[in-house]
Amino acid sequence: MGDTYENQPPEKLQGKYPAMVVCCILGIGSLVAWNSMLTIADYYYQVFPDYHPSRVLTLVYQPFALGTIVILTYHESKMNTRKRNLIGYTLFTISTFLLIVLDLATKGRGGVGPYIGLCTVVASFGLADATVQGGMIGDLSLMCPELVQSFMAGLAVAGALTSALRLTTKAAFEKSNGGQRKGAMIFLAISTFIEFLCVLLYAYVFPKLPIVKYYRRKAASEGSKTVSADLAAAGIQNTSDLTDDDSKNQRLTNKELLLQNIDYAVNLFLIYVCTLSIFPGFLYENTGKHGLGDWYALVLVAMYNCWDLVGRYTPLLKWLKIENRKLITIAVLSRYLLIPAFYFTAKYGDQGYMIMLISVLGLTNGHLTVCIMTIAPKGYKGPEQNALGNLLVIFLLGGIFAGVALDWLWLIGKKDAF
Repeated sequence: MGDTYENQPPEKLQGKYPAMVVCCILGIGSLVAWNSMLTIADYYYQVFPDYHPSRVLTLVYQPFALGTIVILTYHESKMNTRKRNLIGYTLFTISTFLLIVLDLATKGRGGVGPYIGLCTVVASFGLADATVQGGMIGDLSLMCPELVQSFMAGLAVAGALTSALRLTTKAAFEKSNGGQRKGAMIFLAISTFIEFLCVLLYAYVFPKLPIVKYYRRKAASEGSKTVSADLAAAGIQNTSDLTDDDSKNQRLTNKELLLQNIDYAVNLFLIYVCTLSIFPGFLYENTGKHGLGDWYALVLVAMYNCWDLVGRYTPLLKWLKIENRKLITIAVLSRYLLIPAFYFTAKYGDQGYMIMLISVLGLTNGHLTVCIMTIAPKGYKGPEQNALGNLLVIFLLGGIFAGVALDWLWLIGKKDAF
């Protein structure tokens, strides 16, 4: 069993497409809980109208996510990736279920106490997110680019799925008594099920796929110790490749990896600073009143999520994929023109222009993220690819945190903003 796949090229291994499907589902699971929070923000605005839920909850979430990923990345080379990812998905499952329990216990009433409870659960989402995203992207970075792309696409599928479900539940329960609350609870129940499914898939299905075993054996032969538990779970007991030979285990340090890829890291940071300074807080609080009424913000969020999903698949077309590092930087910096465009559209434009702008924001966010995540790990050994994946996630989450903080600037000069 130990040598079955050792000499086979990965493209001839069975299991590539099932692995891509499983990676996509695992990507959904790593973000569906948080996207659930964002997408039912209209319900939380009804329960906590004075507490800016979409902005505050995001600001609570991000420090925990960023702090956790920094700590885990520092210890990445010695961590059990299997245990790390299973803990993350389990924490997601429990936390999402606790949102339902919290709402039932408080009977959907607002107040400071329930809001603190909500913020506590959101903080646990941040811990789980850093645990899973860093672990999964690091693990998949040492495999073929299609698996990283599928996982990143799954993040966007989570957004599109939650938006579709939210629009459906809002339409179904809009005229019933407590309709928003019923829709939100159904929403959270579905999210809890998806998280539990991810625990099962990662524990029992993913490690046994042939292409996954191939790349993990390859990483082990290059000195990676993070894949040992996954190989054991796949039934590979031959650990002859896991060596303590220093000549085999030599790899670039995290500092060296970062210096070689600093442009990729900074670009990821800038992508999410731009995106999160607009999405979702600006959409819920700064777009004014329009003909769509309280559907307007939901439609804008749905359009962002759908085009973000499209953008994560466009790099599969080679003529659309940007591989030149300078071109990536130019594209990233060009997105900042969207910030004044959103400001003037909210002030003077109509719904059509706003929908067009949010579509461009989502499309470029997804496309550029996947371009960077699939190109950066090329040419490195397995342990280095794993470390680089974790380093890139630090900058991604750092960009989200900075964007969320800057999102508050839209409130300057607005009456009753605080």
